[in-house]
Amino acid sequence: MADFNNYQNRMAQTRAQSDAMIDQGLRSYMLKVYNLMAVGLGITGVAAYGISALATTTDTAAAVAQLPNGILLTALGAAIYGSPLRWVVMLAPLAVVFFLSFRVHKMSVGAAQATFWGYAALMGLSLSSIFIVYTAESIVQTFFITAASFGALSLYGYTTKKDLSGMGSFLIMGLFGLIIASIVNIFLASSALGWAISVIGVLIFAGLTAYDTQKIKEMYFDGDDVVVAGRKAIMGALTLYLDFINLFTFLLQFLGNRND
Repeated sequence: MADFNNYQNRMAQTRAQSDAMIDQGLRSYMLKVYNLMAVGLGITGVAAYGISALATTTDTAAAVAQLPNGILLTALGAAIYGSPLRWVVMLAPLAVVFFLSFRVHKMSVGAAQATFWGYAALMGLSLSSIFIVYTAESIVQTFFITAASFGALSLYGYTTKKDLSGMGSFLIMGLFGLIIASIVNIFLASSALGWAISVIGVLIFAGLTAYDTQKIKEMYFDGDDVVVAGRKAIMGALTLYLDFINLFTFLLQFLGNRND
């Protein structure tokens, strides 16, 4: 009987040690995901601000065009914002994110990470126009609101015991509807529809932040090798990065103050 009790105690200790190792591995994995996402956001922010600085000027002699709000554009700004090149700037990040999503399982961790950094830089180029449309103060304010909201929602997705998969399916369907409505509004240019799209977009990506965090957490497997775990971390970072960027841009559309 004593031998049986000793065996049970050893098994309980082994399970406890195994669970502790899994918890430590999960924390390390999620920390890597958040760190990669944070670096991606940093690259995007620097690229967006840098391009906007190069695209605008206060020197009338160096300006080649002027926007209705009075902002002067350099030759680079006129090319990016006022020529057909703007469509390339808008669509290039989408092409890269599809490439990374479909090819990541065949790429090395280093190549996948470099592609993610490149994508973040292209997204910065695409988002550089926000510094022309909105005031710097409202951009900073909206960023901190987004960061606080994202942190709370992601923490909920990580800690909740509730299965969010049903909510995720509903949100993904809503996302497709949002994309269609956004495309339609390009031609309608309706301010009322644009405001509604912004509000719905905030709600959808708020929910997706919690859902995606839970999904990324569930993707963790302590038996993964370094390469597989690295690829999962990069794709997890990309997913949360997209949630953050979209949450930020939709919040900015109805919270941001525009340049006169």
